[in-house]
Amino acid sequence: MKRKPRVKRIRKEKINGYDSIWEYILHDTILKDWQHHSDKVNYSIPHTYEPDFTRTLQDKQILLESKGRFWDHAEYSKYIWIQKFLPENMELVFLFANPSSPMPNSKVRKDGTKRTHGEWATANGFRWFTEETLPDSWVDVASRKTKEFNKRQEEVQELEDKYAP
Repeated sequence: MKRKPRVKRIRKEKINGYDSIWEYILHDTILKDWQHHSDKVNYSIPHTYEPDFTRTLQDKQILLESKGRFWDHAEYSKYIWIQKFLPENMELVFLFANPSSPMPNSKVRKDGTKRTHGEWATANGFRWFTEETLPDSWVDVASRKTKEFNKRQEEVQELEDKYAP
C-alpha cells in the first residue's frame, strides 16, 4: 500500500533574516533579549578509516588502498576527506585493479570517454599504482615472476582492451 502524498502547504512570505514566521514572533516577543543567528558552531562527525595495507617507508607511513572500483560519490569523496586530515608523515596511495575504469556517475565527454579512476586520483593529488607499476621496493619481486601473477595481468589487460574506448 502506498503512502498518501504529503499535502503541500502554501508558503507565506519569509521575514528577512528569519527561518520562519514563528522564529520572528519568538524573537519579537518572549525572546527579545536573545541574540538571533549571532553565532556559528563548527561540528564534525567522527569517523574512522581502516586502510587495506600499511607500511612505513623512509619515515613515512603509506596507507595503501586497493580498489577494484568506486561504487558511488560518497565512497570516493570519503578519501578526499581522509587525505585532508592525515598528518604529514602519512600518505594515502591507491592500488587500482584497473585505473581505466570509469568513475561512477561520470558524464560522457565530447570525445565519448568518461573520467577514469586514475584521472580522478591524479586530479585529487593521490599517487596511484597498478600491480605492475608498484615500486619494486614495495613488493615481493619474486612474486611478480609467478604464473599466477602473469595470468592475472593478462586477464586485466583483456578487460582493459574490452572496455577501452
